[in-house]
Amino acid sequence: MTEQTTLDVILLMLAIFGLLALLTIVAELIRIRLPLGQTDPVIEAFLMRIHTWWGLAIILSIAILSGAFMVTLLFAFVSFAALREFLTFTAKRRADHLSLVLGFFVILPLQYLFVWLDWMGLFTVFIPVYVFLLLPILSAVRGDPDQFLVRVAETQWGLMICVYCLSHVPALLTYEVPDGADRSLLLIIFFAMVVQLADFVEYYAGRSFGRRKIAPAISPKTVIGVVAGVAASALIGALLSWITPFGILGAAAMAALASVTGILGSIVFAAIKRDRGVKDWSHLIPGHGGFLDQLDSVIFAAPVFYHATHLGWG
Repeated sequence: MTEQTTLDVILLMLAIFGLLALLTIVAELIRIRLPLGQTDPVIEAFLMRIHTWWGLAIILSIAILSGAFMVTLLFAFVSFAALREFLTFTAKRRADHLSLVLGFFVILPLQYLFVWLDWMGLFTVFIPVYVFLLLPILSAVRGDPDQFLVRVAETQWGLMICVYCLSHVPALLTYEVPDGADRSLLLIIFFAMVVQLADFVEYYAGRSFGRRKIAPAISPKTVIGVVAGVAASALIGALLSWITPFGILGAAAMAALASVTGILGSIVFAAIKRDRGVKDWSHLIPGHGGFLDQLDSVIFAAPVFYHATHLGWG
């Protein structure tokens, strides 16, 4: 990593930590002013989310400052944890055990190895083509037809969203930024910030001002909340355009695209949880679920952002 890129990363992280510190102080001041023994659910949820962001920001900062290998390794670990959460709620039988072992310990590592080696030809087709064909063969030859289609489809879907889609975040490192290859690290920061900000603004604007829900039987997300989240994301994207090759308008458009895709993706994950009758994917973070609960927007937005970057500015 060049000195200029390192300096830019440090400045961005300091700005993020400063913003988180300010939000934490504001929330604590509001909490102090409440009557003794009384709590505000909105403020408690706000503080819990800020605490989660502290942890995510620190971990991502360390990985980015350590270089491309650590970023790739971090997302490989996240994919492993997310896949474990997802497959916990799927139908499985003994005939699927080999598929699961290969998914966790062969397919997942190979996908991230292809990213690390910059083998984009294999990276883009390995899971959606070859693994897609391999898994039903493995389950079929084990001789158990009970719920065969459901079992295979759920495993394939888990690998697609938890491994394939998430691997597009470190895959941004393969993008050759015109003014320096290692500047692609900044694209990951840009992507993470605009998607998370959209989630944050959508959550509170929707609950404070929203009336019309997008999918009432599935998610509390409202039209106003989504519009506010996308607008806030586009604004922060324009302000951060200096760390991207997109330009001001391009950065705003890319941020809006990522935020819209991410918000819609979180509705899809909400539908899956409704179908399974659960509130959270796990209890890793009290009150805020597990890895998938924190990354649902990132999972859907990552491949769209990756391909739009390469198609638009490649």
